[in-house]
Amino acid sequence: MDEVAIRRAQIADVPTLLDIYNHYVINTHITFDLEPRTLDQRLAWFATFGDAGRYQCFVAARGVRVIGWASSAPFKERAAYQTSIETSVYLAPDEVGRGIGPRLYATLLSAVEPLDVHRAYGAISLPNNASVTLHERLGFAHIGTYREVGRKFGRFWDVAVYERPCPKP
Repeated sequence: MDEVAIRRAQIADVPTLLDIYNHYVINTHITFDLEPRTLDQRLAWFATFGDAGRYQCFVAARGVRVIGWASSAPFKERAAYQTSIETSVYLAPDEVGRGIGPRLYATLLSAVEPLDVHRAYGAISLPNNASVTLHERLGFAHIGTYREVGRKFGRFWDVAVYERPCPKP
């Protein structure tokens, strides 16, 4: 685990972040995108992040190889939701289960908690025991489930919503 470094994402990381994400688009129900994202779409997504605001992106790297990312994004578009964020974490498939996800996610949460962030939300397509365990381990609590809210691979999937307060230091 010591050989894995966690740092802020850089624009040069975007092609690898795209490859990781598109693996989940193509092969899993973890994300409800039905078509792989393009590099232009991912570059536009990356442009929403900063080093100091509510919306940030961190990567885990083993040497020069980026192996995962965690990000925060607006929870909803309307202004009153500004103090709430939606969080995501994705790992390269061969890196899942090695303890990298919790470190990466904890780094993101530590970066946004001192800011004007009141709540963090995670949405988990079910079943996904690894993501449920990760969220619970980091202090998220299950607050509800949208039943059969998304259709992918010819079936409907539930999405569990997890919430975490962001205490101020």
